[in-house]
Amino acid sequence: MKHSAQRDQQITRLLSRWFRTHARDLPWRRKRTGYRALVAELMLQQTQVARVLEHYVPFLKRFPSLRALAEADEQEVLAHWQGLGYYRRARHLHAAARAVMSAHRGRLPRSAAALESLPGVGRYTAGAIASIVHDEPVPIVDGNVTRVLSRIEGRQGPAHDTKGQAAIWSIAERLVSRAESPGVFNEALMELGAIICTPRAPRCSECPLASHCRAYGDRTQHLIPPPKPTARRNVIHHHAVVFRRGDRILLEQRPDRGLWAAMWQVPTVEAENELTTDHLRAALPYPAVHLEPRTTFLHETTHRRVTFHVYLGTTRVRRGVWQPVRQLNERPLSNPQRFIVKTILHEANVG
Repeated sequence: MKHSAQRDQQITRLLSRWFRTHARDLPWRRKRTGYRALVAELMLQQTQVARVLEHYVPFLKRFPSLRALAEADEQEVLAHWQGLGYYRRARHLHAAARAVMSAHRGRLPRSAAALESLPGVGRYTAGAIASIVHDEPVPIVDGNVTRVLSRIEGRQGPAHDTKGQAAIWSIAERLVSRAESPGVFNEALMELGAIICTPRAPRCSECPLASHCRAYGDRTQHLIPPPKPTARRNVIHHHAVVFRRGDRILLEQRPDRGLWAAMWQVPTVEAENELTTDHLRAALPYPAVHLEPRTTFLHETTHRRVTFHVYLGTTRVRRGVWQPVRQLNERPLSNPQRFIVKTILHEANVG
């Protein structure tokens, strides 16, 4: 597709000017440091801005520096990540902080290439930090940027497969090389996709790039990019049992790998199908004197559809971790597990 240096420069200039007057006031934009950008970018992966706003400042208050984060216990980091989901990001962030302290003398690398050597930091995250904090002219591509650039260039083909992403990265690299401030331009691209060039009902009349947008000119903006093929989710069943003893509940820790790795939960049995009460009793690692079904709910992740079957149980076992209800926040629980505990405790008027 034909493009010109003049058009590219107009696009970068118009978008950067728009961003300087329309950018949302977000806490990670008020003070630009590599560490603050790293925390923000990892939190924002697959998570809405509104939810990140609830957790970003409290997380930084507890872990105000790379050193503070690196010296913290992983379980405490996971506990402060609760509510954001995708806990592997928290483990990557913690590992990255430790890598910076051990391999980079406590200084976060400045270049995108060096940042990519850190755990959990891919091309997008490295580019975002290097360009926004240090103005390095490197591209970034996420879902918002993919949509914006696909529409600007009028790309009709798939945008999320290998070939499509290679084309989008090439466009992003071309444009950022023309920008007066690569960081401002990259952030403006993301902002435009978040609040103007949205997947449905894009606000084209308010877009600073409408006159340069080929999809808008062809009236195909609603068709570009074509939807990403929906991945088939694995269906699994989690049978969660809340054992109570006074103001304490029994908890166990999940394996160090896999779904909700290293998180805590009430005793839970996973199966491909729903288990009968007798089969559940036999599969539990703790002998249950009584099991009472209480509720069932569905929780969806990127790759799984998890049906939770919640039970209230009694056991004479004293081994294991009996966590005081009022100290639950000290143990990182996934969102569905926290919902289970709160639901049962609310019913019993405990806590």
